[in-house]
Amino acid sequence: MADARTARPADRLGGALWMAFGLAIAVGAWRMDRFESMGAAIYTAPGLVPGIYGVVMMALGGLLALRSGPPRGAEADAHGGQPLINRRILIMLVLALAYAALAVGRVPFGPATAVFVAVFCGVFSDQPSMARRVLTSLAAGVLTAITVVLVFERVFLVRLP
Repeated sequence: MADARTARPADRLGGALWMAFGLAIAVGAWRMDRFESMGAAIYTAPGLVPGIYGVVMMALGGLLALRSGPPRGAEADAHGGQPLINRRILIMLVLALAYAALAVGRVPFGPATAVFVAVFCGVFSDQPSMARRVLTSLAAGVLTAITVVLVFERVFLVRLP
């Protein structure tokens, strides 16, 4: 865990990056066709939900940057020796990219999501007992997959791959 000296510049940089990413999403969502020429209502526009996510990311990124406070002395130029991408972030990126590239569209969505969430939880769990780690990770994976599939297919009427 980073101390306050290294967290401040990292939070400022992270907040700025989240704000930029949220802005890119919001702009992309705004530029999507709203199908007004077909008589569609604004709440059915395909960019509505991504646009909301983009705005929320910008707001949360701004809060993260504000929380870090103003730069102080040498802290303004240094990251405190901490790399921008550490081992945990690299593991998360590899797991997410493997899920997206290897599983989505090739394996049924429910089982792929259950395995991904279970592995993700197992890797990042801090449970001291291996048996408890495995059980909670499997439970999280299965329950997440069931919930996501039911919500998308029953509530949003979206067929998942």
